[in-house]
Amino acid sequence: MSYIQLKTEIPGPKGKALLERRAAATPKGLAKSTEVVVEKAEGGLVWDVDGNQLLDFAGGIGMINVGHRPEVIVNAIKDQLDKYIHTCSLVTTFEPYIELAETLNILTPGNFPKKTLLCNTGTEAVENAVMLARYYTKRPAIICFEGAYHGRSLLTLSLTSKYSLFKKGFGSFVSDIYRLPSPNLYRTPNGMTEDEYLDWCINNLEHAFIAQVDPESVAAFIIEPVLGEGGFIQMPTAFMQKIRELCDKHGIVLIADEIQSGSGRTGKLFAIEHTGVVPDIIATAKSLGAGMPISAVVGKAEIMDCTHLGGIGGTYGGSPIAAVAAIESLKILSSNEFLQRAVHVGALIKSTLDTWKEKYSVVGDVRAIGAMCLVEFVKDKNSKEPDLEIALEILKDAVSHGIILIRAGLYSNCIRLLPPIVMTDEQLHEGLKVLEDAIGRANEKRKV
Repeated sequence: MSYIQLKTEIPGPKGKALLERRAAATPKGLAKSTEVVVEKAEGGLVWDVDGNQLLDFAGGIGMINVGHRPEVIVNAIKDQLDKYIHTCSLVTTFEPYIELAETLNILTPGNFPKKTLLCNTGTEAVENAVMLARYYTKRPAIICFEGAYHGRSLLTLSLTSKYSLFKKGFGSFVSDIYRLPSPNLYRTPNGMTEDEYLDWCINNLEHAFIAQVDPESVAAFIIEPVLGEGGFIQMPTAFMQKIRELCDKHGIVLIADEIQSGSGRTGKLFAIEHTGVVPDIIATAKSLGAGMPISAVVGKAEIMDCTHLGGIGGTYGGSPIAAVAAIESLKILSSNEFLQRAVHVGALIKSTLDTWKEKYSVVGDVRAIGAMCLVEFVKDKNSKEPDLEIALEILKDAVSHGIILIRAGLYSNCIRLLPPIVMTDEQLHEGLKVLEDAIGRANEKRKV
C-alpha cells in the first residue's frame, strides 16, 4: 500500500492560490520549509488542499511526537471547550493548570521538590527560566553555547547561535551573555582526536571563568542536551557532567532547554536523562501540547519560589484548553510503550541512514539519538565542507514526491527527520525511500 498519493504537483492550483494570498498578507521574513498547503492531518499523514496525501517527516519541527490529532487529545480539548475556554491564571484558579504542573513535577528528573510555571511558547519558557535564575542568584551573566537555538525574543535571540539566519539585522542584543564552543565530534579539528577535542571543549568551560566572566557573576548555564537547530548534536556525558560540577561549585543554575529534544523524542522523556545529569530547571514545549501552544518551566521549588509576588506569569499562560491537551499528551509520551517505540523508530531510520553514508558521496554524516535523526550533506567527505545548496535541492525534490521535510544545522546543510513516533514502519520505509531517491538523483548530478 502506498501512503503517498499525488494527484497534482505540489503545490497544485488551490495551493498556489493560497500561497499567493500568504505572500500578499504576511511578512516576507516569515519563512516556510515547503510549499505544502494543508487541508487536514491525522497520525503521520497530511492532506493538502489539492487532495494530495503526504507523509510528514518534519512533525511541526518536533511539535507532534504523538501524531496529528490523537483522538484522546481531541476529545479532551472538546470536553474543556464545553466548560470554559480561559479565565486567566492571574485572576482565577483552574484544575488543568494544577494537574499539569503536578504531572511535570513528578516526571522531570531530580529527586527534590519542584514547581512548574506554564507559558505559551518555547521562547517564553526559556525567557522565564533565565529570569528566575537571575533573580535567584542575584547575578547577571548567562553562559550559552555555539549552535544553540533558544528562541526569537530579544533575550532568547541573544542566546541563540546561527547568526545570519536568525540574528542578522536585529541587534544590538542583551549584554552579559557569554557563548562557548560545544563539541561537534563530526567536525573534530584536523590534528586532534575526538577525545582530545572533547577534552579541549571541557577545558574551555573552566577557562571561560578566567578569560571571559567571573563565576561569581554567572546566574546560569543554558544548554540543549541535543542541539536542535544546530544539527542534532548530542552533548557528551563528560561535557554535561563538567557543567554540572561547575554549577555545583559556584552556585550556578543549570537550565536544560528540552523544547525540541524532549517529549520522548530520544527514547527518554527528556534527552538529558541519557547523561545522568540532573538540571535545576527544564524548559519544555513543542510536543508537550501535541500541537497546542503551551510550554513549561519546571525547576527546584526554591528557585521557582524566589521572585516577589506577581513577578512571573502571563495572561494566556496555562490555557485550560492547552493544559488538558498536555495532560493527555504526557500520559502517552511518558509511557514505556511510547518510549520503546521511539527507540524502535530511531533504530529503523538510523539503519537506513547508515547505508546512505556509504552509498552517496554527498552524505557526510548521519546522526540519530532515538528518533531524533538527521542527514548532513557535504561537498567533499574529506574536507567536510558544508553543502547547503544540495540539502535544499534534495529537500525540494523529496517534498515534490510526497514527504514533508525541514532543514537544520549551523550551516543549513542538514535535513532533519522528526516523523511522529506513531508513524507505522511501512510509512517510515516509504518516506525514507522517497528521500533516498532524491539524494540519489542529486548525487548523480554531482558526478557529471
